[in-house]
Parts: sequence; C-alpha cells; structure tokens
Amino acid sequence: MSLLTAPKPSRYYWRTQVLAWAVYGVFNIVMFRAFVPKAAGTPLWVFDVMSFTIAATALGASHVLRQLIWRGRWLSLSPLALLGRLLLANAVLAVGCVVVIGLMSVLFLPLQGASRGPQGWAAQLGYSLNLAILLSMWAAAYVGWQYLQRFRRAEIEKWRLTAAVREAELNTLRAQLNPHFLFNGLNNIRGLVSEDPERARQALAHLAELLRYVMQHSATPLVPLGQELEIVADYLALEALQLEDRLQYSLDVDPAARAVQLPPLTVQLLVENAIKHGVAPRPAGGIVSLTAQLDAAGWLCLTVRSPGEYHPAAAAASSGLGLRGLRERLAQAFGPAAQFELANDPLAADTVQASLRLPVLSADSAAGASATATPAFAHSSTRPFAH
Repeated sequence: MSLLTAPKPSRYYWRTQVLAWAVYGVFNIVMFRAFVPKAAGTPLWVFDVMSFTIAATALGASHVLRQLIWRGRWLSLSPLALLGRLLLANAVLAVGCVVVIGLMSVLFLPLQGASRGPQGWAAQLGYSLNLAILLSMWAAAYVGWQYLQRFRRAEIEKWRLTAAVREAELNTLRAQLNPHFLFNGLNNIRGLVSEDPERARQALAHLAELLRYVMQHSATPLVPLGQELEIVADYLALEALQLEDRLQYSLDVDPAARAVQLPPLTVQLLVENAIKHGVAPRPAGGIVSLTAQLDAAGWLCLTVRSPGEYHPAAAAASSGLGLRGLRERLAQAFGPAAQFELANDPLAADTVQASLRLPVLSADSAAGASATATPAFAHSSTRPFAH
C-alpha cells in the first residue's frame, strides 16, 4: 500500500494542526525569552525563528505519523501492536526532528557569538525525549479521535441496519394485513347484498371511506386522534349494519385530546378487536366504550372496553399480528415512552380493557417522527388477542 492510499486530510485537520503547533511555537518563544540567558550580540528574533522552526518541524513529523498510521492500517491492529508501532515511530521521528532543528540552528547560532545553548549528546537526547513525548500526545489525541469517529459510524450503521430490518418487518406485516382488512369489510357486506341492498350500499360507502383513509395514510406515521375517530365512526357504522342491535357503542373524547398524534388505524384496531372478540361471538352482543382524555401530565389516555375475559396465555399462543403490529408501530413513533396494556378491567366483571397512554408530541417532534418513522400500514387480524 502506498502513501496515496491515506485519506486526504480535511480542512478541519489542517486548521487544527496549524493552530495547535502555532500555539506550541508561541509557548516556546515565551519560554526562551523567560529562561534562556541572552548572549551578547544575540538578537531576540533568533529565538523566535528557532521556536517556530521547532513547531513547523513537529507539525511535519506529526503529519508523517498520520501517513504511517493510514499506510500501515495501524488502526485495525490490536491495542498493544498499535502502541508498539506508535512508540517506535515517535522515537524515530523525534530524532529526525532534532537533526533538522540542529541543522537549522547551525545556520543561525554560529553567527551570534559564543553561546549556542546546551551542547552534547545528553542535551540532544533531552530534546529528542521532549519531542517524542509531544508526538505521543499528538498520536493519542489523533488515534482517540479516529476511534471515536469509528464508534460513531458503527453506531449510525447499526441504527440504519436496525431501521432497515424494522422497515422490512413492518412492510411484511403490511403486505399480510391489507388483504385481511379488505376481506373483512367485503365479508360484512356480502351478507347484506341479498337481504337489504340499500344497507349494502351504505356499507359499501363506509368501506370506501375506510379504504380511502388507508390509501391516503399508508405512508403517514402519525395522524391526529380526531381524524382517526372519523374513520372509527365509519367502521362502527359498517359493523352496526351487520350486528344491528347486538352492537352498542359510546365515544367519550375530550376535545383537547383530538389533536394528539398517534399512528393511523391504532384506535380502529382496538375497536375492531373489541367487536370481533367481545361482541360478535355473544348472542346478546355487548357494548364497546371508548374514552380518551389528557391526564395531569398532558399525556393521552385512551381506553377501549368490551365484554369478555382476557387470557394472557391464550394471547401469547395466538398467531395473530394485530397486537404485535400495534406495539411495533408505537415503538417506532414514541420509543419506550408509549404504554399499551391489555387486561381484565379491575372495576368491572366480564370486561376487557385495552389501555393506551401516549406522550403529546410537539410540532418539531411530530415532524421528526414523520421524517424517520417507517410507513404505517393498514391492519386487521384474524386473532390478535383473546377475550
């Protein structure tokens, strides 16, 4: 691998390099003027030139070290192997810097009289050790930054992969559920065609509204509760045409809650299952009640109650997709903040309640969810949960 394989340094890299080593050069100037004895006839500008020569030499050495790191793919090595290579490279580069600085000093200091500063191998070794420490500090900062960037990129890729898998799962659910949704509506109408054509036409109108809603919002992550309730009303009217007096329902919705955002067809799913597993199997039918209000914390609390008994074991063994799909979409939109519970009503016998508690998203949060959430899907389930 050649040096050309190293990634091109960014402007940020060069700006940081120049700034850091310029600060080091200024620091050397201050130290020279404060502690180095001023020899006779030696102007101060000589020390200034040498200070920036040291800084420029160190900048060049650090850039060579960067090239070595990328050329040898050191970042992919184990920590001990990387450390060994960095220490060896720093030592060699530090000695090289001292040689370059010594050559530069020969051009200036001999002309200035007797004092040239400390001489001998001990002094040169001290200079080399000082530069090796500086380059080691630079290497630690550079390698640490690269590891941090790799970690961030790995996290981004991880979340992208997770989102892609989740989107594929939801698209699979959508492909499975859309036909069921249409089949259920047509099956309800089939029984009315020969018995009461007028009512069948009304049922078709309600079904058309349902399908239009599904098509319009199939790619919409969130919709207002008020808009969701309109389609729930169409669905209840469609079911009432078939169940007649066996189905009774009530909607008690706080006007302040109608603007709360939630995934489309969430309420319709809860109502559909309440009717399918609570009302339809009973000869006498039953009542489905829906309440929605904001609690003291400003969160939406929505509850759907229906006749029946909830059996967790039977629900866990069910192959239906409704409950799992609901949890998937809530997690996509709200993360762990969303709370959903299906249980027997502790205050009423022979009653199951599905409770939903959701935070009220701000306009910015709702827009962010719309930009990042995977498409919502139409849904209905053959057996999402057992009453």
